[in-house]
Order: sequence, then structure tokens, then C-alpha cells
Amino acid sequence: MSSSNYYDVSAWPVGNPAKDVGEVINSIIADIKDRQAATDADDGGKPGAVIYLPPGDYRLRTQVVIDVSFLRIEGSGHGFTSSSIRFNVPEDEWPGLHELWPGGSRVLVDIPPAGDGEESKGAAFCIERSGSPRISSVEFSNFCIDGLHFDSDGSGLHPENTYVNGKTGIYVASANDSFRVTGMGFVYLENALTIYNADALSIHDNFIAECGSCIELRGWGQASKVTDNLVGAGPKGHSIYAQNHGGLLITANNVFPRGASSVRLEGVTRSSVTNNRLHSFYPGMVVLAANSSENLVATNHFLRDHEPWTPFLGVDNGLDDLNGLLRVNGSNNTVVGNHFSEIIDAQSIRPTGATPVIIRLIEGAGNFVSNNHVVGMDVNSKSGDDCFSAQVDALLTTQASDGLAVTAVMVDPESARNTILDSGSDAQVIADRAVNAVRGTPTIGF
Repeated sequence: MSSSNYYDVSAWPVGNPAKDVGEVINSIIADIKDRQAATDADDGGKPGAVIYLPPGDYRLRTQVVIDVSFLRIEGSGHGFTSSSIRFNVPEDEWPGLHELWPGGSRVLVDIPPAGDGEESKGAAFCIERSGSPRISSVEFSNFCIDGLHFDSDGSGLHPENTYVNGKTGIYVASANDSFRVTGMGFVYLENALTIYNADALSIHDNFIAECGSCIELRGWGQASKVTDNLVGAGPKGHSIYAQNHGGLLITANNVFPRGASSVRLEGVTRSSVTNNRLHSFYPGMVVLAANSSENLVATNHFLRDHEPWTPFLGVDNGLDDLNGLLRVNGSNNTVVGNHFSEIIDAQSIRPTGATPVIIRLIEGAGNFVSNNHVVGMDVNSKSGDDCFSAQVDALLTTQASDGLAVTAVMVDPESARNTILDSGSDAQVIADRAVNAVRGTPTIGF
């Protein structure tokens, strides 16, 4: 049975979805608001609607503005493919490639960035509504949002490698409840997801990569989750970022390298970062900043190694190896059961001659660090022009010229009353034993 609350953009009489799907979707939302005007009709009144994007390309020249609850925009395929690999293949080889662009149900973001710097103006989808109750249950599912191209930023990088274009995929400006972003693809956007003031948000099973920043939860929020995503930001941005959140669950994500951080939390409390696979080419992988306290960081796999792909050699996030792979500013956090692999060329360590730091407690008190395993290997790093093979070769290589000396845990003077157990030998833990409890991992032969 057909429903008046199900819309197919290819069958809607207003606008042309291939030329400007934004105009079409805004017209549909206007129709929903016109038909669903009653707030209480037979114990209902505003059930919302589904807007469907069949597989195909839909250019977006008009921003979609969503101010209704219970709206689901869905497609039939997230369509992600690496634009970065294609743009770094010589152009005379493009005719031999199987495809050039992402596919599936694909929205091509073709709106200019705002000249006044207002970040919401560059968003393909902007969700904003004032008043009470908060806007609720807006869902995005199973289509691709493609920013098309990056722009020159004066860095000397190829323009398509800058991660800069002023475009955002989904921008949520106002307090919201029970939003869902599932099965989506995001590519070549300066910001994939920017969400303010979220309650019970679910970002699950998405492919969000080759974006300046991938997931940013701003303002404040509670009881949200970021789970089972494939994520990878650029060196100027964050793969997963949150501020002033409580009860946030970050679990089972596969975070790719090149982001300035894998996970960065600021003022986040009573939240969990667990069971993630985290990979980075630089220090500063997971950062608990601005008094982030009472959080659990457990059973994650950290891999820090070298950039193997020629176009990005020499690009980093500006941090040296004393920064730490995991950096904690806050109190009463629990860091247990994590695996850290520091697989780098000793000749590349900065500052020269330093001992790389794995876990660094810089400020706070009462943190509990236990049963973490650190592997340090000194390798001869290699690079290649083929992104896939160069990175796979780097990941699978376990032979090393020698072990690499590391500081497993460093506790700064501003951090005290911490407990560090079995997370490095006595020599690998730098801490004032008068104000911190330390038990070193036993070493062979003792």
C-alpha cells in the first residue's frame, strides 16, 4: 500500500533532482509541513515522512533546511570510493580506471562556501529548529554525500590533497534528540558531520573518510554513541571529536591514519572509548583534554607507524614524540588492557635522540593505568606510489632491525595520586613514586 508520507525525489513534480536535489527536498519538506499541520489529531498528527533517493547522481545547489521531526532521508547505497587515490593517479591513466567518482545514491555538494565565514552556509543539509520540544528523530541512511574537490590552501600540496573546501555534509545547529546517521558514505568534505547539543545520537556503520574532519560533536551532549564506523580525517582535523559530553560511547570503530587525532575529547566525562582499532602516522592519537574525567579507555589497539604513500610524505600534525600516543588531562580516568604498537624509524624521532612516550598523564589526579601492553620496534620505513599496496605492505611487515626504546608511561608533576600497574617496566615508567603508586611489569630474568 502506498503512503502519502513516502516521497521519491525522482517522481516529485517540483524541480529536477539531477540538477538540484536541494530544491526538490525543500519542496517535499514544505509539503510535509503543509499536510501535517495539526499537533494533535487522533492521538497523533505529525508522523513525519521518508524521502527516498534512488541510485544515481543528484547535484545539490540549494542547501536542504530541515526543521521537522521524524524525517528519514534514505538511499540505496553509500557509494564510497576513494577520490584521493583517483586524484593522485596520473590523469592520463584515468581512462583505464573502472570508475572515477563515488556511486550509489550520491549527492554532489555544489554550493559555494559562505564568504562571511558562517560555517553552516557550506552545509549540504542543515538541521535547525528553535522552541520546544527539541527537533527529534531525523535520520540519514544509506546514501553518499560527496564534496567533489578540495581547494588550494597555499601549503604547496596538490589542491586535491588539502582537505579544504568549506563544505559540510550534515550540520545540526540546534539541540536535538534521537538522531541517527547510519550506513552513510562521506567523502571530500571539509567537515563530514558537525552536530551541536546532541542527546541520544547514534552514528553507526558509516564510511566517513577523506574528509578534513569526520565526526565533530560540539557544544554539549549526553548518552550518544559512535559505533562501528570506518573513519579517517585529514591532518588538520579530527576523526572523532567531542566536547562537553557525558555518557558517550565510542566503540568498535576502525580509525584510519592521517587525522590530526583519532579520538579527541574535551571536557568529556563518564564516557567510554573501547574496542577501537586506531591507526595514526603521528603522535597525539587519543587525547583527553580540558579536564576530561572518569572515562574508560580500554581494550583498544593503537598503531603508530610511518606514512607510506608518496603524495603525503612530510605531512604531519605538528606534534613531537614526547607528546604521547595517549595524552590525559583529567582525573579518575581508567586506562586498561590497551595494546600499543610504536613501529617507527628511530632516525625520524623528534626531538632528535628523545625516547618516544606512549601514555602521558599531564594534569589531574587519581587516574588508573593498568595492564597495557607496549610494543616498540625500530624499522626502516619505506614508501610507494600505490596507496593500497604501500599501506598493506607496511601493516603486514613485522620484521624489525631492533627493538625501540620507549617511555611506556610518563606522569608530569601536575598529575598526581595516580596508580600505574603492569604497563611498562620500572625503567619505562617515569613518575614521582612519592605521589604516584607504581608497579612495573616484571622483566625477563628478574
